[in-house]
Amino acid sequence: MRTQVAIVGAGPAGLMLAHLLRLRGVDAVVLERRSRDYVERRVRAGVLEHPTVELLREAGVAGRLDREGMPHHGISLRFDGADHRVALTDLTGKSITVYGQQEVVKDLIATRVGAGEPLLFEVSEVTVDPATPLVTFTDAEGTPQRLECDFVAGCDGSHGVCAAEVRGTVQAHDYPFAWLGVLAQAPPSHSELIYAYHERGFALHSMRTPEITRLYLQVAPDERIEDWPDTRIWDELGRRLAADGFTLATGPILEKGVTAMRSLVTEPMRQDRLFLAGDAAHIVPPTGAKGMNLAIADVWALSEALDAYYRVGRTDLLETYSDRCLRRVWRAEHFSWWMTSMLHQAPDADDFQRKLQLAQLRYVATSEAAATSLAENYVGLPFQR
Repeated sequence: MRTQVAIVGAGPAGLMLAHLLRLRGVDAVVLERRSRDYVERRVRAGVLEHPTVELLREAGVAGRLDREGMPHHGISLRFDGADHRVALTDLTGKSITVYGQQEVVKDLIATRVGAGEPLLFEVSEVTVDPATPLVTFTDAEGTPQRLECDFVAGCDGSHGVCAAEVRGTVQAHDYPFAWLGVLAQAPPSHSELIYAYHERGFALHSMRTPEITRLYLQVAPDERIEDWPDTRIWDELGRRLAADGFTLATGPILEKGVTAMRSLVTEPMRQDRLFLAGDAAHIVPPTGAKGMNLAIADVWALSEALDAYYRVGRTDLLETYSDRCLRRVWRAEHFSWWMTSMLHQAPDADDFQRKLQLAQLRYVATSEAAATSLAENYVGLPFQR
């Protein structure tokens, strides 16, 4: 097999890169070890930044997003028993859109399959040679394959094969807590996202559709999901999200799980002709809603660089790809760390630290400058075109 760009991983990063390259006339083959059904069903992030939505529209894959997505013009910081709204659109002129990551993936898969472009699911034994470059794998029928290419895009996550091929520096930070997340068949209890600071720990109220709510609780990193029956989850959410005039809507819990929180950045984000994007290169705690949006920003920059290479022979954008992406990555890492530190209860926190957190929250709630800084980062910084 021969192609111009081999893309390992059919998450939002790999699929969006393949689509952007197709629009620019660059051939690509996408490889994914999971089945199509698994990829389309796995629940991940659900907040799309303004630049992400704009890019999906420019790329012609936002039809269902525009029909079913839920635009939000603010978020609530809940503390001291009340909501303190950060008016995103009033402060920045931009908004966010709630639309599940798996829905973005479904849209991109449908577009690629509909165009008859190569997208291979259930491959195994994938190996990558960054220098040649060459990708070998076994296809779904059990036949060994060799995929020769000009470049490899590693979009297969932090546990994939591509990240291990980069001889760089990995900066990592583990947080002393995790999130217990649930997907519930219940209407949202509030029109916007609620970030709740509480003495028992952080809680987040989000949503996926007008009928499905996504909720999170701060728990210990070693928490066992078996110790959290549905009644305990709803009771704890009710305590942490309590506020005057607020009623928490409940319903059957469809999914639940515990996710550890960590930060990770690989520098550089490339090795020879292998370029990393998304979780293969960096991970952020979910508090700032940056994970999928960073992945989309990465592949936009990579598609631009590959387009310049094939169209006019330019190599400078490929050579500076890592540096350009890492500026945005570290900004997002800092914002996510800041939001996490401000809202969560550390296991060893004393009264001094808790009063510092409340002082910061009250400052954001009462200072237009502080609220604007949060809003600007939350809605997403513009792509450097």
